[in-house]
Amino acid sequence: MTNTRIPFDLTPSDDRGIQVTAEGRRLYLREVLPEDWEEFHPYASDPDTVKYQPWGPHTETDSKFFVRQVLIDARQKHRSRYVFAVVEKAANQVIGNIELNIKDWDGVGEIGFIIHHHYWGQGYATEACRLMLAYSFDVCGLHRVTALSSPENKASQRVLEKIGMVKEGTLREDIFVKGAWRDSSVYAVLRSEWKKRKSRH
Repeated sequence: MTNTRIPFDLTPSDDRGIQVTAEGRRLYLREVLPEDWEEFHPYASDPDTVKYQPWGPHTETDSKFFVRQVLIDARQKHRSRYVFAVVEKAANQVIGNIELNIKDWDGVGEIGFIIHHHYWGQGYATEACRLMLAYSFDVCGLHRVTALSSPENKASQRVLEKIGMVKEGTLREDIFVKGAWRDSSVYAVLRSEWKKRKSRH
């Protein structure tokens, strides 16, 4: 997974260039900074946090590589991958990251998220996903947003249902996770459904 040829320095710069992408009551999402690998690493290296992920636990080299690749992807002329740091406002602490991948520029994207397990059960994942859906529909103008979840990951499924996603089916053994092929539950929400839900709230 490592690649030392990526031409990006991960040391902090004096001009941090922090760009807040979306802001909620307790969280904000911002673009990833080179030094964020140090914030990401504690949860990316934690076995409980990455239990349902196809990657990890990360080494420090893995975490640095992830941030390098995010920085490269953010600089693409036709950007299709958006990875944002999830920051808890009160402590100004990075507690996870969230990602949007635009699969089809006619209007289809997929989101994924990871939150440090110290912050589970407090509604942070739900708030972060709502912010990302707003970005997907209101800023990127997408028509449909999907998400995949392990059928065993009930907490993730509850988050997706809380933000208005509907389970559409199951992909059978579509992903190799921790040494075994696993199913994925498919969730999705349409722009029209998102707008209707937003108007009610």
